[in-house]
Amino acid sequence: MHALAQRLFLIAGLTLLTLALLGCPEQTTIGQINADPGRYQNKEVAVSGTVTESFGVLNKGVYQLDDGTGRLWVFSEKYAVPTEGARVQVAGRITPTVTFSGRSFTNILRETERRR
Repeated sequence: MHALAQRLFLIAGLTLLTLALLGCPEQTTIGQINADPGRYQNKEVAVSGTVTESFGVLNKGVYQLDDGTGRLWVFSEKYAVPTEGARVQVAGRITPTVTFSGRSFTNILRETERRR
C-alpha cells in the first residue's frame, strides 16, 4: 500500500507541475521580440527588465522596459505604472499598436500580469 501511495503522490505532483508550466507564458528577451515581432504577435510572453520611461493617468499608462537586449513599450490597464528605475517582470500579449494619450506605440506588450 505504501508504494501505491508514493506512486499516486508522484503522479499528482507531475500533473500539477505540467499544468503550471502550460499556464506560464514563454519567457523571452526584448531583443528576440524586436528582431521578429510577427513571431510573437498576439502571443503571451514574459519579459523582465528595468523601467526607463513611464507615464500614466488613473492606473493606466505606458512604460518602457529595457532588459539589456533592447527596449519595449508596455501598456498597463490594470496596474499602476512603475516608476523609472524599477525592476519588473511582466507578462502579456504583443499587439501591433496601442494609442495612449494621443501617442501611438507599435509592437507593444499589453500587460496581463506583473511581478516586482
